[in-house]
Amino acid sequence: MVNGKLRLLSETDAAEILEIYRPYVEKTTISFEYDVPSLKEFEQRIKDIISFYPYLVYIINDKIVGYAYAHRYQARAAYQWNAEMSIYLLEGYKGKSIGCKLYGATIEILKLQNVKNLYGIVTVPNPPSQKFHEQFGFKEMGIYQNTGFKCEQWHNVILFEKSIGEYDKSPKQVISIKSIEKDTIDEILSKYS
Repeated sequence: MVNGKLRLLSETDAAEILEIYRPYVEKTTISFEYDVPSLKEFEQRIKDIISFYPYLVYIINDKIVGYAYAHRYQARAAYQWNAEMSIYLLEGYKGKSIGCKLYGATIEILKLQNVKNLYGIVTVPNPPSQKFHEQFGFKEMGIYQNTGFKCEQWHNVILFEKSIGEYDKSPKQVISIKSIEKDTIDEILSKYS
């Protein structure tokens, strides 16, 4: 367990979190990207996500050591109550409950946004990520066989799903994170810091 602080990502954090993401692209199959995005491209991705969804960072001693975010899962209107989650931690900070804090706070915010289903996509084998999702109540929905080619081989991907809302006949509209009061967001972040 470590002591740190959760906060919403600021656009000025882009360069720092890009450096956390870099080794996942360059050295692993966790990200299916071949090339590290440019800072400009990464900044645009951030802008697109934070315009509607939560994007959180975890800070220890003024240094970002991990981040998590959610984004739209599938484009068609009927899918609007779904979100895909992603999380990345700086090397040396795994297994210290930082991921649990990031995911826990992100999920609470997504509930306030009226999201009903969460999805996690995990390249396998990746026992730590598989166990992490299962501990958070995600259920394995299926495996995409040989769906990505990276590091000179084909990889399978597991799709995880978690329900976080009731399935009413007239569901409330999914709202932007910007529609949630700042005090409410701050309370959630404080709870998980």
